[in-house]
Amino acid sequence: MTVEIRHLVTFQKVAALLSFTRAAEELSYAQSSVTTQIRALETSLGVELFDRLGGRIRLTPAGEKLLEYAEQILALVEAARADVAGGDGPSGTLTIGTMESVTSYRMPPLLEFFHHRYPKVQLSLRPSLCAETRHALRQGTFDIGFLMEQETRHPGLDSVVLAEEPLVLVAAPGHPLARRPQLSLDDLRSVSVLATEAGCAYRDLFEAELRGVEHAPFLEFGTIEAIKKGVASGLGVSLLPTVTVAAELEKGEMTALQWDAPFSVRTQLAWRGGRRLSRELKLFIDQAMRLMREDAVPPGAPPS
Repeated sequence: MTVEIRHLVTFQKVAALLSFTRAAEELSYAQSSVTTQIRALETSLGVELFDRLGGRIRLTPAGEKLLEYAEQILALVEAARADVAGGDGPSGTLTIGTMESVTSYRMPPLLEFFHHRYPKVQLSLRPSLCAETRHALRQGTFDIGFLMEQETRHPGLDSVVLAEEPLVLVAAPGHPLARRPQLSLDDLRSVSVLATEAGCAYRDLFEAELRGVEHAPFLEFGTIEAIKKGVASGLGVSLLPTVTVAAELEKGEMTALQWDAPFSVRTQLAWRGGRRLSRELKLFIDQAMRLMREDAVPPGAPPS
């Protein structure tokens, strides 16, 4: 039995994208070449790796098993190449699933660190909802991903909690609810709520909490920056991670309403379970943990 490394590379890409056409485009191959390589791999192993269902494909049980080995083999090949080359330092591309709240308010120190310290490591950021990030990690499309969720255990993934993510209900300083010493869910029934799209963990949790009372429909503004402008102009209230509105609260452009969310979310890093981590991935995880811990230390407090 002979298995070529290039066939494993092609197989991994097809398995990640579940498309011969898209795999051929990303690998700069003719589609016929991709098909030939996969058939050669199947012949060598004596198994079918993909079920071909009309215009769609999916991994067979044998294909799923091979994908785990292929990722380990290719990671070892990359590690061997880096060790033998020596002296070049970390390099390559990390494809990272992320979200606006993390990219804009948590990642700048991390991006700056890699830009100056490891310029040969390219960080490719892919905006996505948490469910999409989890799926992409399991399929191998993303190397690593940020999640902001209530749950911290994710089937098929390994993860680490970086920080608790406090949430705050905000409004314009002149909003009628800003004068209330304490709010109940009933107080929110006639208030417009500005929100991100469905699928965002804290938006979904807030909507579930309001399900017991009649309330105005959520107004989806798409981005946190758009939500903040809408809130500041008096269009409604919004539940957001505190880190995203800290500057506006300090300047008095918004006010924190007296309502404590009965749920919490945590910012996490996740990657496909059981995979051998490259040195670049280990470095990214270590630095993300270090910088997030430093960011969580109150001013003047000694770091732990």
